[in-house]
Amino acid sequence: MIPVKNGMDTLPQLVEGIQKQTLFKDCEVIAIDSGSSDGSAAFLSKFAFITVIPIDPKTFNHGATRNLGVSHARGEFVVMTVQDAQPANEFWLESMLAHFKDSEVSAVCGQQIVPHDADKNPHEWFRPQSEPVPKYVQFKNSSDFINLSPKEQRSFCGWDDVNAMYRKTVLLKIPFETTAYGEDMLWAKAALEQGHKIVYDYTSQVYHYHFQFPEYTYKRVLISKVFTYLAFGYARPHNYSLKDYGMVVLRNIKWQLHPKWILHNWNIINNNRKATSDFLVAVENNTIPTLEKELALNIPVGIQNQMK
Repeated sequence: MIPVKNGMDTLPQLVEGIQKQTLFKDCEVIAIDSGSSDGSAAFLSKFAFITVIPIDPKTFNHGATRNLGVSHARGEFVVMTVQDAQPANEFWLESMLAHFKDSEVSAVCGQQIVPHDADKNPHEWFRPQSEPVPKYVQFKNSSDFINLSPKEQRSFCGWDDVNAMYRKTVLLKIPFETTAYGEDMLWAKAALEQGHKIVYDYTSQVYHYHFQFPEYTYKRVLISKVFTYLAFGYARPHNYSLKDYGMVVLRNIKWQLHPKWILHNWNIINNNRKATSDFLVAVENNTIPTLEKELALNIPVGIQNQMK
């Protein structure tokens, strides 16, 4: 299932990547188009295996729109991705599907990686240090998950609908929350609370990248912090120090990159730190609801009695 809005810059690569999958003959694609004006809907409609469902862009919602896609899917398994992702190889779907041989597995989440393209920040290029090992997460006694600290709960819920496969039967029982952000992580939280087994398998990869200009970085980090606080009750502290500025320089030298990337990545750190500082001030001043409204979010509230 793919949410679509003016995606012609990237949709052809995504469609081509799907057609190259080892499981392509068993695939159908549901595209939910939110009023594209660049020919995206017409392009997708050319393919017999793609069903395009138009919706009023005013009704788009990350959770509810994906639930709509699920309701139209005919298969036993549903994959979530986005219009600017691209499968990293032809085994993307096959590697996720293999985990469902275990009847207890409800969903599998893959990995986003950044290709070594000249127009992408080379400090974010995918440079694996070891072979990935699948991580299986399940709490058969739901209280074992519920009694974890907010920080621990959040650590098990790094779920991502840019690259995830679900049993449709489970999605029908645990639909996505109607929310403007974080429907995937909220789903993982609900699934673990109900005893389901989920899998993180980073051998299943898609290319996905957003260039981080200062305003984007600031808002992205701020939204993420507010979401984590409201959904998990965890106020994440600063995650960059002065050492990180020095590491940017060392990596730039090691990889023999243009000096412009030093300033660019320092700006990323600066805006990350500023967003975190503004978030923590809002926590201290009890103005998170105001901040949530300003960011146009509507996040289901979790437990907030253990700030760690």
